[in-house]
Amino acid sequence: MDPTSSPESTTPLVHLLPVRGYMWRTDELLRFGLNSRKVKALVDSGELHRLRYGCYIRGSKWNALGPRRQAKERILAHAHATLTTSTGGFVYSHLSAARLHGLFVWGVDDKVHVLHTTRPSSDRWGKDVRGHTESFTEDEVVQVQGLRATTLERTIFDSARMLSYPKALVIMDHGLRIGADRSRLTSLATVSSGKRGIRTLRKALDNADPRSESAGETLTRELMQRLSIRPPQPQFEVQSRLGRHRMDFAWEEQKLALEFDGRTKYFDFNPTEEVIFQERRREKALVEEGWRFIRIEWKDLFQERAFKERILRALR
Repeated sequence: MDPTSSPESTTPLVHLLPVRGYMWRTDELLRFGLNSRKVKALVDSGELHRLRYGCYIRGSKWNALGPRRQAKERILAHAHATLTTSTGGFVYSHLSAARLHGLFVWGVDDKVHVLHTTRPSSDRWGKDVRGHTESFTEDEVVQVQGLRATTLERTIFDSARMLSYPKALVIMDHGLRIGADRSRLTSLATVSSGKRGIRTLRKALDNADPRSESAGETLTRELMQRLSIRPPQPQFEVQSRLGRHRMDFAWEEQKLALEFDGRTKYFDFNPTEEVIFQERRREKALVEEGWRFIRIEWKDLFQERAFKERILRALR
């Protein structure tokens, strides 16, 4: 009988893992006394999750992470598995650098993006890696979480050029919000005429609004612009008996507020009952002041006709 298949042998499998740490290469697990058979049993039982070839993460840790954190762990797993150091021959770039910098990304791949000045002849990136070959200088490299990554401005520049306009706008909005230098981005766009995706970059830069607090708000604003809906005021502040409040979007004259209800609005944590209670309490106080509310979710952004009719009806 296979000793790893019986209930008696599978139950204590978690005790085979090291007490400290949560991510290990295969060679590290072997040094801790495991063999390939035990590693496979740990993966099959869910105690280990295979992030990429030769690198594993503790299953309980992986399952507790949200999508944004899981994507970042894939980057860290690449660095751990490849023994990447601060003097490596490449830098993390594009969407991976965006994730390391903490930028909002929406609807993009989970691959690890690396940038080389020249493509190595013996390069073996792996199926989970997307390599890019383009010149960069050390002035465009910073240390982020111990890893070499492109600067915030170069990251936005590279990412926006490879994405569709709405996705590029999400990164541009958030990048400017957390401190990206708009003049530096303008300079990069100016000297890069003719490069792939440069028109998308320029359009995103021209229409960016750092007041946006989530990817959902950015996409809502982009949709209203595309549907020729009269633009509301973003992050509009108003007074009620409970104090001052800020609404995602508002048409002041009509006293109409548009609020985006989506998980990304709450960043890396799910809305608690207390958060939701306070939002509804705030809304009730504003209704007493004559305000009306339209609440939309992710699905509403993909039902454009209904979205437009709903807003125009409320504005009338």
